[in-house]
Amino acid sequence: MTTFEPRAGTLRLPWPFTGRDEELELVRRSLSGGRPGMVITGPAGCGRTRLAMEAVRGTDCARAAGTPGTRDLPFAAFAHLLPEGVTLHSAVQLLSGVRQLLVDDAHLLDDASAALLHQLAVQGRTRLLVLVTDETRPPGAVSRLWTGELLPRLALEPLTREDTTPLLDAGAGGPVEPLAGNRLHRLCGGDLRLLRDLLDALCERSLPTRDEDTDERTWRGPLPVTPALRERAAAVLGRACPDEREILDRLAFAEPLPLAADSLDLRILERLEADGLLDVDDDATVRLAHPLHGPVLRAETGRLRARRLTGRRRSTASALDAEAAELTRRIGRADVRTTPTPVGEWLVAEGEPVPARYAAVRARFSRLRGELREAAAWAREGLATAPQDRACRIELALAAAQSGETGPPIDLLAEHPGTAAWPPAARGDLDTALKTLEDTEADPVTGPEPGHDSGTGAGDPREAHDPCVAHDPYLAHDAVRLGAPQRAVRLLPSDGPLARHARALARGDGPALDLAAAELEERGFLLFAAEAYAQAVPVHRDAGAARTARTRALALARRCQGARTPALSGLVLGELTARQRQIVTLAAAGLSNRQIAERLTLSVRTVGNHLYGAYTRLGAGDRGALPWLVEQPA
Repeated sequence: MTTFEPRAGTLRLPWPFTGRDEELELVRRSLSGGRPGMVITGPAGCGRTRLAMEAVRGTDCARAAGTPGTRDLPFAAFAHLLPEGVTLHSAVQLLSGVRQLLVDDAHLLDDASAALLHQLAVQGRTRLLVLVTDETRPPGAVSRLWTGELLPRLALEPLTREDTTPLLDAGAGGPVEPLAGNRLHRLCGGDLRLLRDLLDALCERSLPTRDEDTDERTWRGPLPVTPALRERAAAVLGRACPDEREILDRLAFAEPLPLAADSLDLRILERLEADGLLDVDDDATVRLAHPLHGPVLRAETGRLRARRLTGRRRSTASALDAEAAELTRRIGRADVRTTPTPVGEWLVAEGEPVPARYAAVRARFSRLRGELREAAAWAREGLATAPQDRACRIELALAAAQSGETGPPIDLLAEHPGTAAWPPAARGDLDTALKTLEDTEADPVTGPEPGHDSGTGAGDPREAHDPCVAHDPYLAHDAVRLGAPQRAVRLLPSDGPLARHARALARGDGPALDLAAAELEERGFLLFAAEAYAQAVPVHRDAGAARTARTRALALARRCQGARTPALSGLVLGELTARQRQIVTLAAAGLSNRQIAERLTLSVRTVGNHLYGAYTRLGAGDRGALPWLVEQPA
């Protein structure tokens, strides 16, 4: 039996396996029974190899791998499995007895090895797990494995920001502050190997630092450049032409630049674009192609040159105001899908002070998206500049209340009629929360009429969400989230998604709630969508539709950074057997199937079967939802 363990001499501990549970199940199925195997493709660093290793762990599996520089050596990838001087025919005969074969980096195979792999797939006696990267064109015999329908293909996408959180926390030695995590995720561009290099570079300089108030690891300031990162950025650092390097450095300090700038040589830009170092947007602006290149170029620039290039940078104040105004308009249009905000992110990354008026808008935008930890982080950025800023304090308290926190952090909300229902709601006292809503309705907040678009007015963007300044449809929608939709129906604009959510819940219409949830999700309101799906579960007459709604609610709630609202607390574990509940509890605590099996003296396969049955009953797609499920009140 062949097993795969980390090398004894490695200094790196393996990262937790995360974000690929559904894909892992697909791969394992492809290697079971009479199935022929699978081809796994994806961009560099997306985790193909780790997924494959998890799939074959504990099984009898031979392994081969393509390597750079061996394309002219016949059967180089299979040299350890074949005798010297073998022919293709005899190689096929020799390897046909291998039951399972993993071929990594198959895009680097020499022609003879590629032909051998293709013939093994045609023969069908060996289950093949073939890994190919998207960036390099594989040999024709390899690409024919899936284009010729010999093997099914699984195309991996880079892990999402949510799925990389466990990796960041493991690499940094504790929970990573959301804005620092966002920065790391942007810099790595989905490449997990680069993410590991970035974390190693930070740890070498005792970064990120631990925040005493939140116990989170945070990182501000320039990127520490190590030899590994310098090698990653060799494409820009190694440009020998002074004119090319000048343009790259200018972009590093002031991107994006308008294409029409008189000082930009079009021919040089064309060369850099052809080499994949520049991107030109539809609005005729130029920026560096990889998010890592700018920080590395800035870090490698001398002080005098950096001072000159920094002097060319435009003032951030007007650009920051424009970003805040755009976010406010989107909130008013009930559209909080992700939008670029490079100036605000640059200020945070460089450790520059963030104006409270901007931080409050960013915090609210993030909170409406369901990114509660991120909303709290933006609010704290604003309070670092203006400790008594009311809008930032309210956003921080709302993020805490909707994360299920109680006590002093949320007491501020009781002072404001528009938010006073959240402290009792966070404590689980819905009766008091609803009574508070009734009192607010009897003595309404002054401001524009209910149909007014609160997000398109001029002036300070904070006024668009200050409950004591203007009427806010999102405050009216809080009644829907707390289970009293009748009060909100007449206050909300009739043609908006918030009103459709209110009407569907007031009627107890499960399919309509599903449609409302889908629309809210499409517009970026992930937490509202999760709550709408959760509210649909008990009103659906069809058990299958209820299970589907619960599955979607759980999947969305997992993306909402610890949200614990009354609507979500209605999700139930379902009826599990005693053994299933025992195994689910251990899995939710982070134990692997093998660890659970050893603790309960069961076989690994039995543990897997119990978990699969639990997933079906709970409506969960993978073990990542289990901690969230187990913490919910039954």
